[in-house]
Amino acid sequence: MINLEIPRKFNALVRQAQEVAGEVLRPISRKYDRAEHARPVELDMLAAVIDGMNEGNSEVGGTGATGVRRDANAGADGVNRNGTNLSTALSIMELCWGDVGMLLSMPRQGLGNSAIASVANEEQLARFKGRWAAMAITEPGCGSDSAAIRTTARLEGDHYVLNGEKIYVTAGDRADLVVVWATLDKSLGRAAIKSFVVEKGTPGFELVRLEHKLGIRASDTAAFVLTDCRVPKANLLGDPDINPEKSFAGVMQTFDNTRPLVAAMAVGLTRACIEEMGRILKEAGLSPDYNRPLHRQSAAASEFVRMQADYEAARLLTMQAAWMADNAQPNSLQASLAKAKAGRTCVDVALKCVELAGSVGYTENALLEKWSRDAKILDIFEGTQQIQLLIIARRLLGKSSAELK
Repeated sequence: MINLEIPRKFNALVRQAQEVAGEVLRPISRKYDRAEHARPVELDMLAAVIDGMNEGNSEVGGTGATGVRRDANAGADGVNRNGTNLSTALSIMELCWGDVGMLLSMPRQGLGNSAIASVANEEQLARFKGRWAAMAITEPGCGSDSAAIRTTARLEGDHYVLNGEKIYVTAGDRADLVVVWATLDKSLGRAAIKSFVVEKGTPGFELVRLEHKLGIRASDTAAFVLTDCRVPKANLLGDPDINPEKSFAGVMQTFDNTRPLVAAMAVGLTRACIEEMGRILKEAGLSPDYNRPLHRQSAAASEFVRMQADYEAARLLTMQAAWMADNAQPNSLQASLAKAKAGRTCVDVALKCVELAGSVGYTENALLEKWSRDAKILDIFEGTQQIQLLIIARRLLGKSSAELK
């Protein structure tokens, strides 16, 4: 039985995340939105505190987006487990109430860390422990279709030689490592896609530019070119053999872990918008009456109630997907449901709040303007809205990717 309330053992973690969001992230949010590409140095000490929390309590984890790992034996005994997937999602919700870009700028809390945690072996987990990892999937000719990756990896002795180009790499400039997706054999399609950990400074791995963006400006977004970049064999994550039955699925497991986390980011930002809009409505003397039909209330109050309902749906779907991962239940469908619902809700709510707030929401005097820009990326990265709907359709209809494109 799923209990979608916050588990009591996570209450302290959630309170800590709330304090960080309110006392550290929110106050410097606008500063780094204006100073794009400037590194938020205030986060360095916070990252050290989170590292200490992770060391002291590995079950609950810290307050960042550090990698989460499935327990293959979870659920076998019928015991309900609330573990690192759920705790991380809950803390991310709070931190993104503070600022999404700041969360993505937090040292050693990158999405690449989730990729390593999902599929790395024990030796790799130990070797890459404590290092900040970005994740490089998207290419100029390959966006939502991850199976169309053209970056190549060729085995030469004890190294793989990587060639290709990667764009839109979150935290690519500041991270220590970049998890690069590449194909061992283009002719074999998705089965040959593997992920490789590339250390910054590796010859042939060149940062070519930092992107100027609509939102999440505190976070750096990089583009790389790999030219005969030699990566040790030991840096390949997962099984090096090409298995058409399961090879790509092993790589895609990363998304089953990270999509609920991105959904959690959207949930946190949605809550920030709704709370600010509630304050504005209250100052204007408009408070929704939850005991009256919506058509008998003001348009603003009706819209506010609808936004709250969508927020609750997104929050519960996100918690369900994370809970399933903690209990070793296949959650590909639920992860995409959460990502699709939370991402779209975040965009819709942020824009509606700007509309309802009028001039107050359109100026830099309030954060609603910034949040409306930050929201859009949450409906795009880790799989666009359209890709999530396609995955959901495949799961519900029992169709393969070849049958339903």
